[in-house]
Amino acid sequence: MDNVMADLTQHSLDTYAKEYGIQLDPATLDGIPEGSGFPEGVVLKFLNTPGFFRNAPVMAGSQEVIKALSEKHEIFIVSAAMEFPLSLAEKLAWLNEHFSFISWRNIVFCGSKTIVEADYMIDDHDKNLRYFKGAPLLFTAPHNVTLTDYKRVNNWEEVATFFALSNVEAV
Repeated sequence: MDNVMADLTQHSLDTYAKEYGIQLDPATLDGIPEGSGFPEGVVLKFLNTPGFFRNAPVMAGSQEVIKALSEKHEIFIVSAAMEFPLSLAEKLAWLNEHFSFISWRNIVFCGSKTIVEADYMIDDHDKNLRYFKGAPLLFTAPHNVTLTDYKRVNNWEEVATFFALSNVEAV
């Protein structure tokens, strides 16, 4: 979910600007571990703030492409949400609002994505793709721009192209 369907990078930048009055250049986050581009403890504070996950912006194009995929394939939304207990209810509410076509039966909150057995996984983290037995797709995020071990998709338009979805316009 995070940085694939929900734009937590932009949300963190916007929240930081609102709370601290400093607008960080998104390019300063490229190639460094997630959260490291902010002063120590700031991102952890955001991740533990009520409403943070609930108010994340939707990644451009994700709704249209996931809807089209769900019409042809069984889709599961998997999030390693257990680390941040506040995120559980907020992520479910967020999914119900923005991806209402996905059944609660197809939403999995877990501690580790190593339990996932599927044909494909779209994720932004090597730690989630490394042991995946299906075909991994690395969704571009600032913290993974230097990784070269996976087929990369930069946006949802490229996901639509990869799965040869016709008549889908990822906006």
